[in-house]
Amino acid sequence: MAYIMDTNEEERLKGKTVEVGRAHFETETTRFTILDAPGHKSYVPNMISGASQADIGVLVISARKGEFETGYEKGGQTREHVLLAKTLGVSKLIVVINKMDEPTVKWSKERYDEIESKMAPFLRASGYNVKKDVHFLPISGLLGTNMKTRMDKSICSWWDGPCLFEVLDRIEVPLRDPKGPVRMPIIDKYKDMGTVVMGKIESGTIREGDSLLVMPNKTNVKVIGISLDEHKVRRAGPAENVRVKLSGIEDEDIMAGFVLSSVANPVGAVTEFNAQLQILELLDNAIFTAGYKAVLHIHSVVEECEIVDLIEEIDMKKKKDADPKKKKPKRKPLFVKNGAVVVCRIQVNNLICIENFSDFPQLGRFTLRTEGKTVAVGKVVAVPPAGNPTFSA
Repeated sequence: MAYIMDTNEEERLKGKTVEVGRAHFETETTRFTILDAPGHKSYVPNMISGASQADIGVLVISARKGEFETGYEKGGQTREHVLLAKTLGVSKLIVVINKMDEPTVKWSKERYDEIESKMAPFLRASGYNVKKDVHFLPISGLLGTNMKTRMDKSICSWWDGPCLFEVLDRIEVPLRDPKGPVRMPIIDKYKDMGTVVMGKIESGTIREGDSLLVMPNKTNVKVIGISLDEHKVRRAGPAENVRVKLSGIEDEDIMAGFVLSSVANPVGAVTEFNAQLQILELLDNAIFTAGYKAVLHIHSVVEECEIVDLIEEIDMKKKKDADPKKKKPKRKPLFVKNGAVVVCRIQVNNLICIENFSDFPQLGRFTLRTEGKTVAVGKVVAVPPAGNPTFSA
């Protein structure tokens, strides 16, 4: 069944997802785009690319003995994926406990409850409101049980909750501004009687005939076609995954991470910015200080970066209890440890398109990775003024 989503030879030979698969389906009320992100730790950068475009996360957990435990233990992929999903803006999570039909599980309520009771505190610690934003349900992906329709009591006597499609239909996704400035991070491009770019519209509405900018190279382009789920449309709005055909630019002049942007209010293009970072877990013997190097993942951008200055360490406990009228002097650290929250200045070699998290969350949240491990998550808190891609000293 994985052949449906895993279409390249590497995936079919290895039996695991490598690229981010893309498919569409509709319920009676909603049209969904599935972004099938890889779960294997070697392909986390591809998972980040998929998750950065998603509104809802469906976290698939195996109920089979040993498989859940392997993903959940320290350093396991379940833990890293939950953390990345939250950081990348996936605000709603459905935890589907799969393989409940497996002979060693046999729709066991005890096994289901065990997994839910272990996952809930971890999800809470990762920033999710478990009561409001997380849904748990049992399924069998192999048999399709409890996915499209509610399962019969003869299969599972103790479950009287909804099926997966019901949960998907009920979830309220964050509203975006259809009248705002156009922001569409480009995840891929190809040539087809013109240049076609793919991505998810995060803000604004794109119409056939529009004049837009491809940033950061400031190229003026014209929209000559829009496709949605392989159907041609005249316009598309926020949260839509689209293919936009452009004139005025060649496909070799576009890279993943560029942003399709409105002319009147273009996205910022910078080589330096200030960020608030939470350090998760550094590699052994690593010190987080000025000069620290990592790989920055922000929307569809992947760039090497360097921490050039630690500005302030924030004590989150004291911040909660602090009197806002009493301003204390900033604590400028020389280095910080695991678990610290710090405001720092980050520098990259090439111009990248980002926004303040408070203005456009999807273009302002990011992760830092090094040697295949996520070491920090953060948000952009200050970008240089337009026309000046770096801060003055």
